[in-house]
Amino acid sequence: MELNLLELYEEMPDFHNHNEASLWFHKQFPNNIQFKEIDTINGTKVYYYHIIKDRKTYEEYMQSLKEPLEHTIISNEPFNSYSTVEISEDGGVSMTE
Repeated sequence: MELNLLELYEEMPDFHNHNEASLWFHKQFPNNIQFKEIDTINGTKVYYYHIIKDRKTYEEYMQSLKEPLEHTIISNEPFNSYSTVEISEDGGVSMTE
């Protein structure tokens, strides 16, 4: 799946909270978005999601992280299989390739 983050930013409405932003991303990527974790940064909750661009590579990579073996990364392919979306509780959005 090709993903142009600049175009996605331009299409995004302003969000008032995490729930609005999360619903919008789930509507845009119904089968390709995965919730990962919540963190608190400077007292603000931040929710992390992955937009999956290459499901096979992504699932293999995520599965390998569950294994108790030492990992050696030999290519960028696993990192290119998804983009990370950070959504703050007040609806702020940040994305990385």
